[in-house]
Amino acid sequence: MASNVKSRYEIDMCNGPILSKMLRFYFPLMASNMLQLVFNAADIVMVGRWAGNDALAAVGSTSALINLLTNLFIGLSVGANVMVARYYGAKQDDELSKMVHTAMITAFISGILLTIIGVFVSGPLLTIMGTTAEALPLAKIYIKIYFCGMVFTMLYNFGAAILRAIGDTKRPMIFLSIAGGVNVCLNYVFVKFLNWSVAGVALATIIAQSISAALIIRCLFTSEGAYKLDLKLLRFDSKKFLKMISIGLPAGFQGMLFSISNVIIQSAINSFDTITVAGNTIAQNVEGFVYMAMNSFYHTAMSFTGQNMGAKKLDRINKILLYALICVSIVGLVMGNGAYLSSKFLLSLYSKDAAVISAGILRMRYICTIYFLCGTMDVTTGVIRGMGYSIMPMIVSLTGACLFRIVYIYTIFRQYHSLEVLFLSYLLSWILTTGMHLICYAIVMNKQKKKLKLVA
Repeated sequence: MASNVKSRYEIDMCNGPILSKMLRFYFPLMASNMLQLVFNAADIVMVGRWAGNDALAAVGSTSALINLLTNLFIGLSVGANVMVARYYGAKQDDELSKMVHTAMITAFISGILLTIIGVFVSGPLLTIMGTTAEALPLAKIYIKIYFCGMVFTMLYNFGAAILRAIGDTKRPMIFLSIAGGVNVCLNYVFVKFLNWSVAGVALATIIAQSISAALIIRCLFTSEGAYKLDLKLLRFDSKKFLKMISIGLPAGFQGMLFSISNVIIQSAINSFDTITVAGNTIAQNVEGFVYMAMNSFYHTAMSFTGQNMGAKKLDRINKILLYALICVSIVGLVMGNGAYLSSKFLLSLYSKDAAVISAGILRMRYICTIYFLCGTMDVTTGVIRGMGYSIMPMIVSLTGACLFRIVYIYTIFRQYHSLEVLFLSYLLSWILTTGMHLICYAIVMNKQKKKLKLVA
């Protein structure tokens, strides 16, 4: 029975065909990300329809702050993913077990810390961010309840990262589907029938997160491999923790700083009229689906690279990067241009205002058509990070994407104040950052080959 479970869910990324296994890993992961977007969209629709505009504004105004506070800790799960994949590829079962147990303890502690931060700090931060007077009381209620479920969120994210590291993306997808379905149903009951407004949405989210966390922990407890979670072995290994955060912290900081740069870009968009801002908002929602489809190749490339680094099979990593770049480009080109060609229909699902739709179409013309470049940027980051180098891609990404865009906005965009000029910053930053990442990859690969020769 154990071998059947192993052959069904785990993927040996170090032997055999690469592309077919990458796609087997990718599709359930992509489905999970898409489902998450659908469930989030359903939440917004239900709040807007049955709780009113103030409630809708309250929920919407918290998303940037939630991302800012959680990105750092979720970044740690990236470190867990890379290290578990490496030990799994190297067949170092004892080290793998220590990493799994340390990662889950870290997840629990992270969740508690986030709850404390969210409950006591989020209110003042929402005020500083300029949340409207009408939405502020509801926003505080929503975000405080939401952060009470952070332990469940962290346990799921770390557990899913562990399963992805051994090639299992199917079970996290199933667990997320179950939890997401419960979330939508509870939202319907809490908001429409019980009139709990934003408190009902937040409570439904916590319950759904607790279900997904329970399912993934049960999965780890009942597993037969070295990644099995065992209460008797539940110990915190400081050495494993340091290895995990050496990769995870830079990833988390990168996510946080990207959030800050996105806020600055949004401020630049806000300098135009309300119609333009609304059009960009709904266009970004559509773009989210394209981005998640591409971003799934980032996680695919990172997990495959991690396993092959553990097995010291560097030649396969070259192929992983090549296949990932080709695949993400195809997905980005097909989905991005498909979204643009059908933009009028897609945007009309969000708004009936012709002017708003026109503003959204303008954005999608400049972003979606070349969005695959964002995917190539992420994939190269994932491969370098999977090789154990996390600070390097963080610095490159922050320089090529974040810093470049900020300087661009305060110089060129200020001089030539138009949406077309603003959107050009995306194209330039994606090309610049991808090129820099590829140079870094060549340097890292050369360094690793020299290390292998010295060992041999």
